[in-house]
Amino acid sequence: MAAALTAHELIARHRPTLDQALEAIRTRAYWSPHPEHPKAYGEHGSLDAAAGKAAFDALLGTRLDLGQPGTDGWVGGEVSPYGIELGVEYPHADPDVLLPAMKAGQPAWRDAGAEVRAMVCLEILKRISDRTHEFAHAVMHTSGQAFMMAFQAGGPHAQDRGLEAVAYAYAEQVRTPESAEWTKPQGKRDPLELTKRFTPVPRGIGLVIGCNTFPTWNGYPGLFASLATGNAVLVKPHPRAVLPLALTVKTAREVLAEAGFAPDLVALAAERPGEGIAKALATRPEIRIIDYTGSTAFGDWLETHARQAQVFTEKAGVNTVIVESTDHYREMLSNLAFSLSLYSGQMCTTPQNLLIPRDGIRTDAGPKTFDEVTADLAQAVDALLGDDARANALLGAIVNPDVKARLEAAASLGEVALASREITNPDFPQAVVRTPVIVKLDGSKPDAEAAYMSECFGPVSFAVAVDSVDAAVELLRRTVREKGAMTVGAYTTDAEVERKVEEVCLEEAAQLSLNLTGGVYVNQTAAFSDFHGSGGNPAANATLTDGAFVAGRFRVVEVRREA
Repeated sequence: MAAALTAHELIARHRPTLDQALEAIRTRAYWSPHPEHPKAYGEHGSLDAAAGKAAFDALLGTRLDLGQPGTDGWVGGEVSPYGIELGVEYPHADPDVLLPAMKAGQPAWRDAGAEVRAMVCLEILKRISDRTHEFAHAVMHTSGQAFMMAFQAGGPHAQDRGLEAVAYAYAEQVRTPESAEWTKPQGKRDPLELTKRFTPVPRGIGLVIGCNTFPTWNGYPGLFASLATGNAVLVKPHPRAVLPLALTVKTAREVLAEAGFAPDLVALAAERPGEGIAKALATRPEIRIIDYTGSTAFGDWLETHARQAQVFTEKAGVNTVIVESTDHYREMLSNLAFSLSLYSGQMCTTPQNLLIPRDGIRTDAGPKTFDEVTADLAQAVDALLGDDARANALLGAIVNPDVKARLEAAASLGEVALASREITNPDFPQAVVRTPVIVKLDGSKPDAEAAYMSECFGPVSFAVAVDSVDAAVELLRRTVREKGAMTVGAYTTDAEVERKVEEVCLEEAAQLSLNLTGGVYVNQTAAFSDFHGSGGNPAANATLTDGAFVAGRFRVVEVRREA
């Protein structure tokens, strides 16, 4: 059967987008081809809000047959944090059958070359983008994100990260020319002449181990980085967040087939309840690349035991903000309140520890004591979330019982500056919705250290009283070095304090945001411009996205011939 999509058509359709992405990662300027506003969809084949919701509703209670080889049963059981049983069934794979089929498609995919692979990846992303409204509901009802966040973070922002990975993958592969004529003079003798050909070759099959909170945003970089560099990709979703990645796999398989490649280059590995297939898959010899987002314990296990694979991990960290002084006190409080509240703090970038000198801080509103700062921050959070409709739109739902348990236990760790309260979602009465808790701790007390030196994932923050700003800087250094951090923030009007904080972040490899008081928040990063994680501290061994994230996924093999 003739391919429905030719290389020429794909290049004509998507090469301009790739060129813009390459320019964006070079300049680090703002750019995105994926609209953030829901009303931007509904033309040129994309689903509008009503059609996207209808498409999602039509999935409920169905069997998503991907046509994969090795299917030996069907699995399901996802329940939305908003209380809806999704009822979708997915193929359960026998890896002894599926993995050889995936590997069989790699030679033709390798031989297609970097440009064609990039164009196929961009076509996959375009089709996902056209279904952003449908994907938004899938992300919302598996992660607990509120709809607008699921739409943006699970849709255009995730697609941006996938495209960014394709751009870096392409740039690294074409860094070496396809061929070269090599001539070495030999004096009076004839020169030595060789024709050399250089081919990027894939490492093998990539395994993407998905997370519950951001299935597409965290899943797309590794998926598209591996696929664009010639590897087949097996997607193992979190058992509570299968649907968004299953839809992604389905779309990828359709595009690959239409472009004349084996659809089995991308496949799904859904699991039975309690099966825990990630360890078994991760150590198979066919798996040569692993992308993982999740707990430190399992990330460490992968780095130790999956020795046959190149392992990219994003694990846990303790994100810290130093508050030393500010010229925009109310704006600082508003910015922090939003950062602590967004998606109920269920982001790897949410601040946890707020380090504040116990003698207080200097502000444009006059000196503020430690207690005043914490009380004012609590009031700012209350003001932000005082309206239940607004609160539901920001908080989303608690993603799992472990987060709820941590939230409830946090109040016993110290003096509560802001108590968490329960909010009812009238559209989804079964959703567990809670406002953040802020607990005051004395940084000089050993019993407090156990709390603030451990990640407490969820809507829990600690206001930690420290003896001085120098003590805060040293605690920041120790925290990043020992526990890692995806983000660091600081508020200061003192150039020397700013220099000290920046020096710590440079030495300990932590991404720093200074004096954010407007519409940019410490827990948000923009594709093509911001680096997510550094790969240089215990929170993550990789960065989304840079050259190192893609370069290890392929090797260049040289063939030499006498001219």
